[in-house]
Amino acid sequence: MSQVNPTVHDAAWKEAHPVVLQMKEITKQFPGVKALDGVSLNVRAGSVHALMGENGAGKSTLMKCLFGVYNKDSGTIILEDKEVNFKNSKEALENGVAMVHQELNQALKRNVMDNLWLGRYPTKNGFVSEATMLKDTKAVFDELEIDVDPRTVMSTMPVAQRQMVEIAKAVSFHSKVIVFDEPTSSLTEEEVEHLFKIINMLRDRGVAIIYISHKMDEILRISDEITVMRDGTWVATEVTENMDMNKIIKLMVGRELTNRFPPKDNVVSDEVSLEVKNLTALYNQLNDVSFKAHKGEILGVAGLDGAGRTELLETIFGYATRKDGQIFLHGQEIHNKNPKKALSNGFALLTEERRATGIFGILDIRANTTISNLKSYLKAGLLSDAAMKKDTDWSIGAMRIKTPSQATKISSLSGGNQQKVILGRWLLTEPEILLLDEPTRGIDVGAKYEIYELISNLAKQGKTVMMVSSEMPELLGVCNRILVMSGGRLAGEVDADNTSQEEIMTLAAKYV
Repeated sequence: MSQVNPTVHDAAWKEAHPVVLQMKEITKQFPGVKALDGVSLNVRAGSVHALMGENGAGKSTLMKCLFGVYNKDSGTIILEDKEVNFKNSKEALENGVAMVHQELNQALKRNVMDNLWLGRYPTKNGFVSEATMLKDTKAVFDELEIDVDPRTVMSTMPVAQRQMVEIAKAVSFHSKVIVFDEPTSSLTEEEVEHLFKIINMLRDRGVAIIYISHKMDEILRISDEITVMRDGTWVATEVTENMDMNKIIKLMVGRELTNRFPPKDNVVSDEVSLEVKNLTALYNQLNDVSFKAHKGEILGVAGLDGAGRTELLETIFGYATRKDGQIFLHGQEIHNKNPKKALSNGFALLTEERRATGIFGILDIRANTTISNLKSYLKAGLLSDAAMKKDTDWSIGAMRIKTPSQATKISSLSGGNQQKVILGRWLLTEPEILLLDEPTRGIDVGAKYEIYELISNLAKQGKTVMMVSSEMPELLGVCNRILVMSGGRLAGEVDADNTSQEEIMTLAAKYV
């Protein structure tokens, strides 16, 4: 394995940023897979240490060993010159280690301040003090410039706002070390800027930040040092100023990756496959949206968070109730009254939140892969195990899913590998119209390219793909045309090859 020796900062920088956290030779094994194999990490106070690697490289597992979610099999963790071994996340938080998880795990039926102070409610005369809780929540939000009503019920908020609440919770513990696991995966560019402002503020206070992300432009901008992992092992640690995108990719995937996006060689037909007329939703802000999508086209959907991008896909798919408007497939009006009907009409929807609405966490990979296509496995009234095994093998191979076997529970996979399983599930239904909501969220650069290729190949087969993404370069690099949503309405559409990020952002602000 190629290794790079860390290039040290000068002595003055090292003295001003002492090592606050040491993880030495950490090992963790799950049934059938060695997730961590002797990984070491040093993190300094008042610095941002980026942790990078492909899906399944062990980044989140390493942090969960630190945070007490997993018990490490061997190795040593030293926090401020004292050996620690947290038994659970509560113990970690009480000792100054906080973690903002990639998969949000919140009490959605409770309000924001309940989620912020759960397990440590302020009390007065033996009773929970709502007034104190409200005051303390507002104080944290004011400090971080977060514009959220503390009394809002979590389930009514978009993912991006819920992410900011989780970040505020971590900050409220006055932690010495804060782990951010894919914190910008559901944030718009404006929200990313806000997050970076918070991170810089924490760094200036001397907090040690561990930042996990697949977005290399962010890593190169925000971090001081970068550690790369591959297949559960340490590969390299370098000062950020000595790294660039190509170096990071080569260390991550073990090979050169010259292009971020495959060539746009899908042929867009003149034939309209999907037409939407005056689509308005009953319970969300989607209002009077009309557009056409062509056979063989990859149609992007851009817009700020809350602009109606997700609502558009969910209303087309019948997950959200339609109030008005029409949907035509190959010139024939169809009625996607619910997801089951949409599936039978040749639609598929990959949702934004895989944990809440994508995976069946208690089931294995085979069940998660084949569950939307069960009718095709029926033989004489019984499910064909051989056919299900064959299709799951195809999905694991095509998606390059890292798993010990088909029988592995999907909940034990990394977030990116879970996403690949769900995408494989929908591809097996052979949809005419594939609706993708943030399809590469939390996915590494190598796997992203593979998913782009799959999307391109579907378009080449004459399928129509609609793709929501918060990453502007992704929309420009993959799509043929882009719809821009603003305030629940269609603000305009642009040719992806003859537009700019500035034009898209101008349209995105049209009805705000």
